Amino acid sequence: MHKTTTQHLAQTSERRPSLRRDISLSSITAGFVAVIIGYTSSAAIIFQAAAAAGASPAQISSWLWALGIGMGATSLGLSLHYRMPLLTAWSTPGAAFLVTSLPGIPMEEAIGAFLFSALLITLCGVSGLFERLMRYIPSSIASAMLAGILLRFGLELFVVMESQWLMPLTMLATWIAGRRLWPSLAVPGVLIIGLTVAAMQGQINLQGISLAPTMPVFTAPTFTLATLIGVGIPLFVITMATQNLPGVAVLRAAGYRPNSSPLIGWTGGASLLLAPFGGYAFNMAAISAAVCLGPDAHADPKRRYTAGVAAGVFYLGMGIFGATVTGIFMALPTVLVMALAGIALLATLGGGLANAFHDPTHRDAAIITFLLTGSGVTLLGFVRKALSANFTYAKAA
Repeated sequence: MHKTTTQHLAQTSERRPSLRRDISLSSITAGFVAVIIGYTSSAAIIFQAAAAAGASPAQISSWLWALGIGMGATSLGLSLHYRMPLLTAWSTPGAAFLVTSLPGIPMEEAIGAFLFSALLITLCGVSGLFERLMRYIPSSIASAMLAGILLRFGLELFVVMESQWLMPLTMLATWIAGRRLWPSLAVPGVLIIGLTVAAMQGQINLQGISLAPTMPVFTAPTFTLATLIGVGIPLFVITMATQNLPGVAVLRAAGYRPNSSPLIGWTGGASLLLAPFGGYAFNMAAISAAVCLGPDAHADPKRRYTAGVAAGVFYLGMGIFGATVTGIFMALPTVLVMALAGIALLATLGGGLANAFHDPTHRDAAIITFLLTGSGVTLLGFVRKALSANFTYAKAA
């Protein structure tokens, strides 16, 4: 199936399909859900990271502006150019790392470390080093990594039922019915039902949220050796190991095989451009991208790029009205966010598991990869700590 998908994708560069013809309600919804998952699961960490650097309210809003604009421009541009659902994201584990590493470091030095990390990421992409590394990862291992990444989200769908069973159970029943009656509208139906139940239970409070554009704040960087080594290099390692590597692996597990080096180069370049405004690190998305890679986004793999385009547009809106939109997302109940994320990723999780264990040659390696990735354990202690903080803050959001 992946070979067929790859062949179809290779043909799109010749035919260059029409965006207007290819876009659909399901792909727009997939892009919207991806943005919801990205923001509601880790926006709290961004606030914590900016506050740890001593950012003022205006600077915190600028961080949200830079991150939204960066993710929007790269997701939109890359998806349109490659005709694949190529979503980018901020480095959530990187932000969790910053929460513990930035206290006591002046904002100017933090910006300098961001630029240094972005330069390393850009060089890694431009040099082709990342693409050469990805060639040695079999499809089954990539699929096992994808399944391991998504495992926690699938489990959280049922874990949240212990505290509030009505909303997630209703959403799950809607998805099951939708998959049989109207497959392309299953996830949109889940979102509508979830919002309806949350509103009926009075769990959505939009009071005090005003519509206002966010103004970027430029911070001139300064460079000190201690901060470059203590913050810049770990941020680079965390972003590459826990974000870009699984992000590209997720794409390949879904049958999309772009040259990954330019993708890494563009995310690094975006970080270089926006770091002085708070765009500390961009990378290829894994979890949010998975929503746009499955059949729920579009039945035709060649047209799923429109989900990436839609996500890019939504991200741009998030950046322009960063503080306002983030406040809206933060007003959604946690149980709705966790249930929506789990349900939206079920089809992709199933596909990843099926492909991971299909080939008996790599089955042992695949099960180890799946369990290791799902456990959250890594070889570097500070990366494990960052991931742990990621999930802690995600639940708090």
